[in-house]
Amino acid sequence: MFEIESGADFRKVNFNKIPSDPSWNLVEEREFKMHRIHSYPAKFPAFLTTKALSYAKKNKIVVNKIADIFCGCGTVAFEAKRNNIDFWGCDINPVATMIAKVKSDKYDTERLRKYLLLILNFYATVKNQNGHYETANDRLQYWYEKEQYGKIFRLKYTIENIIPSRSRYKLFFLCAFSNILKPSSRWLTKSIKPQVDPNKNSTDVITIFKKQCEFMIDANEESGLTGKPKIEIKTANFLDKSVSKPKVDMIITSPPYVTSYEYADLHQLSSLWLDYAEDYHSLRFGSIGSLYHKYNFERELKRLNNTGTGVVLRLYDRAKSKVRSVAKYFLDMQKVADVCYYMLSDSGAAVFVIGNTEYKGVKIENAEHLCESLLSSGFKKIMVTKRQITGKTLTPYRDKSGKFSSNHNNKKIYSEEFILIGRK
Repeated sequence: MFEIESGADFRKVNFNKIPSDPSWNLVEEREFKMHRIHSYPAKFPAFLTTKALSYAKKNKIVVNKIADIFCGCGTVAFEAKRNNIDFWGCDINPVATMIAKVKSDKYDTERLRKYLLLILNFYATVKNQNGHYETANDRLQYWYEKEQYGKIFRLKYTIENIIPSRSRYKLFFLCAFSNILKPSSRWLTKSIKPQVDPNKNSTDVITIFKKQCEFMIDANEESGLTGKPKIEIKTANFLDKSVSKPKVDMIITSPPYVTSYEYADLHQLSSLWLDYAEDYHSLRFGSIGSLYHKYNFERELKRLNNTGTGVVLRLYDRAKSKVRSVAKYFLDMQKVADVCYYMLSDSGAAVFVIGNTEYKGVKIENAEHLCESLLSSGFKKIMVTKRQITGKTLTPYRDKSGKFSSNHNNKKIYSEEFILIGRK
């Protein structure tokens, strides 16, 4: 690992020349099925949590509580529970936190099977619940034909009527319901972008729901979670001052990238069906780098650190329309560094996994900016290493639909990311 100490000339560090560490690529254990119960873009690799905990053990850091401030679908939450460690997580995306809560819970197998049978039997008897397609949300009409919409409505109606509203088992089956929404719609299969496939064949809703539930039941049984650590997952903006943040011994997280996926778009079907929003666009509000609330660009620009300022200035020439959102992202990440310093115990470690990106030929130095932000927040030492992203070295491009490709004529994506470990 390359070490950067507080007070050193940060600008002399060339992140491009920091070598990759093969040990951060090595997967030493099979990933649990629980990590695959719901599709999720750019999912955090489970083994990186194991690597971070190994680092803690090697450096004699006692870890009683872990936080993931951008917890996504709960990879770190599950791994914390598997290691009998308390966990605190936060994410602004309600679909993500729903998945995270289900992944990090332990359910009785027999009760799951009983509920599934009740759902299947009840669904077969419900014929008069079609959800009034003509008055449904415009986006749901866009993604579903009338008959398919009616079947999905009947399934949701069934789940809500079979499982008590306060039961944690309801979330399990709503998670299963959520993961069949794209396959049941006209959404282009495996596309990360919202794109209609006009030739897509209609799927049988109840058949794929049953299959999804059976996989999740097997995953729950395989997980073998036995301990009772405290798991707390909040749906909120991490930077919101009203969110109470605990002291933790370790932070393990992967921040969103400035040119990252638009999760509100990708999860629009689940957001609408599960009543998280009447207009899925509203879920963008408050996310890191979001311009869906006002900020004084000229005044706030002065707060950017050297790395952020350099990127913004280079963007002025090639992508002026992107300048405001990039600047807002960097300003938010500087606040993130401040709050992480406050949350972390004096002997703890903050582990960030982040990669650099590119926009209109301008390199967006996410990792360098975060490193400088951590040093400015008070971290005395930052260890930096690099890892290759599995699979992307062979297919480092995306086609127009967002699928991975090896065709060099398509859009190039990053194939490596940095591990930054901050110590007080």
